[in-house]
Amino acid sequence: MPVESGSSAASRQAKQKRKCHSLSIRRTNSTEQDRGGLQRDLMESQDSKLPVSLRSNLLDLFGQIEREFENLHIENLELRREIETLNDRLAAEGQTLEGGDLAKGALKTKASHSTSQLSQKLRTTYKASTSKIVSSFKATTSRAVCQLLKEYAGHRDGIWDLSVSRTGPLVLGTASADHSAMLWSIETGKCLLKYVGHQGSVNSIKFHPTEQMALTASGDQTAHIWRYMVQLPTATPAADLTQQQPPPYEEDGELSDREEPDGEGEGPSECPCVRVAATTLRSHQGVVIAADWLVGGRQVVTASWDRAANLYDVETSELVHSLTGHDQELTHCCTHPSQRLVVTSSRDTTFRLWDFRDPAIHSVNVFQGHTDTVTSAVFTAGDNVVSGSDDRTVKVWDLKNMRSPIATIRTDSAVNRISVSVNQRVIALPHDNRQVRLFDMSGVRLARLPRSNRQGHRRMVCCTTWGEDSASCNLFSCGFDRQAIGWNINIPALLQEK
Repeated sequence: MPVESGSSAASRQAKQKRKCHSLSIRRTNSTEQDRGGLQRDLMESQDSKLPVSLRSNLLDLFGQIEREFENLHIENLELRREIETLNDRLAAEGQTLEGGDLAKGALKTKASHSTSQLSQKLRTTYKASTSKIVSSFKATTSRAVCQLLKEYAGHRDGIWDLSVSRTGPLVLGTASADHSAMLWSIETGKCLLKYVGHQGSVNSIKFHPTEQMALTASGDQTAHIWRYMVQLPTATPAADLTQQQPPPYEEDGELSDREEPDGEGEGPSECPCVRVAATTLRSHQGVVIAADWLVGGRQVVTASWDRAANLYDVETSELVHSLTGHDQELTHCCTHPSQRLVVTSSRDTTFRLWDFRDPAIHSVNVFQGHTDTVTSAVFTAGDNVVSGSDDRTVKVWDLKNMRSPIATIRTDSAVNRISVSVNQRVIALPHDNRQVRLFDMSGVRLARLPRSNRQGHRRMVCCTTWGEDSASCNLFSCGFDRQAIGWNINIPALLQEK
């Protein structure tokens, strides 16, 4: 009796399986009418507000989808069986032809050929996406070294704003929703003074250019100017905060209710308090969201939710000008470091440039470069304005030609109060998603500040500010996790030249 060869047996087995597969498909198709009848009976037995014709069409579509999945499932099972059969054949031939070099060479050639085809398909499929990932890593690696040096904790609510004094002694100021502003030693992280003169949330803080005075804006519809005198403590070596345990937070990043402080804490309670302002600026009919000193420190500008920005004389506390024109609430105001220029931001998606260089003419320019709330617009040391928005973009403008931005930075989260480094010309972007990113003036991303369960912000980051005169920290950030953080940012000289 003749013995059937292995190849003919395999082909006959494959034909039988394909025949069974076609029979299973026929059986599936033969039950379509019965299934359709069952579906119609089920449709008639159930109450529904949909029209009968629409329900019938939906049931037919779902039936077609189910049949397609059945066919794919059957084909998947058949392919698995064929793969198992081929594996068994290869294993059997490998054992029987163990001594044959020619057979080994044929099997190796066949295996290498199939492997090369698979690898080629993988390379072709993922070449574009992989190259994008690699290029993004190359663009953001080794551009800046960021290190967390100090945490400033003591506020009982979120911190809206922070600023570094421009004259000695060098201190960090924070403005909080807990109705207070605090001054901190940058080197030690100790609270030096607490201002409690406001009756509402303190929304911003700015230091006088030459004197020991601070300007704060509040939800109580006023802005206060108050004097301070502090003595810096002896600096101690900075601890490695990455090895310390984080404050009590739940897994979702919120403060634990069980650990919510009842008092002010030991550090802030030991701070001397200032309760009375030297000057109170009143005239707004809404929340004063921001305030800043004009160059020289003789005048200040305030921005309010009453859609106006006011210019005051510091000595007399009288209103000099009311800057109106925005259609919605103001969100921020900023003054030029060396010229009598003011920029105001608003929820009306615009920011306005006010020119007070000529006392006789007060010109204003309106810029409509964003599609959502402009959260802040700040001047640089040169002739640029940088604006950030809830539309997740940051734009760099040239004061000499502000028809269109010279650079646009697109991010994945809303941008809050930004700041620009004077010496390094680096933009620090605080985000709603708890991240802080650094970009240069041409829009190239330099770094993202490290953030994990042990370090970084655990809630929305509200503001950043640069303090380049400090010996240790040169960038500060604050957020609604009730703390400010001091960072050391080291950018290579080659990037600074660019």
